[in-house]
Amino acid sequence: MSHRAALLVIDVQNAVVEIAHRPAPVLAAIAGLRERALAAGVPVVTVQHGGGGLEPGTEPWRIAPAVAPGDGETVVHKTSADSFLGTELDAVLKESGVTEVVVTGFATEICVDTAARQALSHGYDVLLVADGHMTSVRPEGSPYAAPDAAVAHHNEIFKTIRYPGRAIRVLPADGIDFTAPPASVRQPVG
Repeated sequence: MSHRAALLVIDVQNAVVEIAHRPAPVLAAIAGLRERALAAGVPVVTVQHGGGGLEPGTEPWRIAPAVAPGDGETVVHKTSADSFLGTELDAVLKESGVTEVVVTGFATEICVDTAARQALSHGYDVLLVADGHMTSVRPEGSPYAAPDAAVAHHNEIFKTIRYPGRAIRVLPADGIDFTAPPASVRQPVG
């Protein structure tokens, strides 16, 4: 099967941008990737969460204008952290012949992480965009990792994770060539 990438833009909605740590550079990275993907004929799939304060049709639920899908672009609606669970995402990707998902969005340690891991389980290679995912601002004394540490942690985890028969890459947005297949498929350790 020949290489075909798709760009996933996960939960970059108005309400989450308001609580995100350093949203401007991440939005700029995703917007640039969207533009390059569309110019290269690469599918862009926007994943939009509903529920828990993100009620469909409301302003907080809408996709942030900087990365909003255009006419004819696919939007997948979800109600859990898993972009594949109970959605048409897998069918959309398979119908387009996608072999690798380029993962961006919010929140790093929840929906982005879950989507990337589920993509592997569904048979896709994964390219995590190192500067294309973000998490929330944390209050002083929070038990959660600081936002920059959470993003760095996940980038490092995905650089070392192994999955049978799948390629996993972590690259900055400006280093992504949508037409270039992974150099090699990593084999499981042990």
